[in-house]
Amino acid sequence: MISWFFRLFKGQHYRKFLKKVNPLVQKINLLEEEYQQLSEDALRAKTAEFKERYQNGETLEQLLPEAFAVVKNAARRMVGQKIVVCDHELTWDMVPFDVQLIGGMSLHWGRIAEMATGEGKTLVATLPLYLNALSGRNCQLVTVNDYLVRRDAEWNGYLYRYLGLTVGYIQNQMESAERRAAYAADITYGTASEFGFDYLRDNGMATRQQDQVQRDHFFCIVDEVDSILVDEARTPLIISGPVQVEREAPFPVFKPAIERLVSLQNRLCTRLATEAKEVLDASVDGDAAEEAIKKLLQVRMGMPKNRVLMRLMEQGPVRKKLDRLEVEMNGDFRRDELYHLKEELYFTIEEKHHQSDLTELGRQTLSPNDPDGFMLPDLSTLFMELDRRLDLSADERQRLKLQGEDRFQQVAENIHCIGQLLRAYCLYERDVEYVVQDGKVVIVDENTGRIMPGRRWSDGLHQAVEAKEGTAIQEESKTYATITIQNYFRLYDKLAGMTGTA
Repeated sequence: MISWFFRLFKGQHYRKFLKKVNPLVQKINLLEEEYQQLSEDALRAKTAEFKERYQNGETLEQLLPEAFAVVKNAARRMVGQKIVVCDHELTWDMVPFDVQLIGGMSLHWGRIAEMATGEGKTLVATLPLYLNALSGRNCQLVTVNDYLVRRDAEWNGYLYRYLGLTVGYIQNQMESAERRAAYAADITYGTASEFGFDYLRDNGMATRQQDQVQRDHFFCIVDEVDSILVDEARTPLIISGPVQVEREAPFPVFKPAIERLVSLQNRLCTRLATEAKEVLDASVDGDAAEEAIKKLLQVRMGMPKNRVLMRLMEQGPVRKKLDRLEVEMNGDFRRDELYHLKEELYFTIEEKHHQSDLTELGRQTLSPNDPDGFMLPDLSTLFMELDRRLDLSADERQRLKLQGEDRFQQVAENIHCIGQLLRAYCLYERDVEYVVQDGKVVIVDENTGRIMPGRRWSDGLHQAVEAKEGTAIQEESKTYATITIQNYFRLYDKLAGMTGTA
């Protein structure tokens, strides 16, 4: 069990830390032995005593040995008690070991504790959560899904309630009143996304203080911290809603043409990737090898999820050469060469920033009779020309300017619509980024693989995917509030984490 502890601190730092915590562990154990002589009412009264002492000026650091001893003794008294967790009857059999006491101290001091599955993370978290809840401020534990939220809250809730504290938990479909009650508790369990969305609703949409649900951001323990604060750190939490539009987005109108364009691009990129693969497999050097890498660069710009390209990218040397060429091409000396490579494609699409752009070849293919129809008109030039025309009255000049603005708006909407359709076809794969259920496009969380009913991509992307799949196209949504998970957790005064893979 103590393997995680020896991996947590190494060398001199480890020895200093051990020297600091050993006396505390001994003190906690001595106090816990004393508390075994107390009646249950006397032990429970310790919580009110600690709160009063905190209000009178004692620090949480000073209360730590006694608070941890109370939690340990309460857990000991509960051994053998029948509890119900997620509708299953269990028997309480947990009492903190010394190493778990050390883990609790580490969390209280805002550190990350590495603990493997089965080494008691659930129990370790109760120690610092109880201690920090004595401040009267809401303390929170974040875990990875709704099931674990409910399980841990119900499991540990027996211990918290035994000691006179309240516990609540947040679930996906809860109403505001239920959420407010959960945050009003001393300790609250939930997922990162639920905490984050509640923050966005409180600070971006609530118009009155009584409509807000969260209290404050004092102390938080993040379970599976490497997953939540590393893998999902840049994941944006977005609240969006329907937006009124003057005209319907023409996704169904452009869908057949975009399908044809994507098919042409796919065939072109597959041919380029296959030709490059044949050269690279033959281990040819010199100009032929460089031309092969150029072809792969074209494929990356035109169809980044091409299967031949993705298999080649698994080879370290090929990926390294391609990355180096891309950097060179974006430099000043080879920018013209990059432009010509792009113009041989029908469109370019950037996977990282999710941006797309039609090339001249693409515009000619989409609209042979009017390729400039997908180019934004120059309004400033138009207005200058109209102002110089003395044969027009002021009203006629204004009418033509309004026509020009309307034309600009329509072309901009068409370009945006085409761009979102290209993203939908080239970057968003069914049963990977989304699924279709009951005739609706449902987003799949890229980190957990769970579907997220009710969530929609904004700026017309969701509508584009709906058009691609032939489902009913819902109203366009607009982003009202957004924050990344990383920035949300910066709000806390004190943050700690637990992981099995630090």
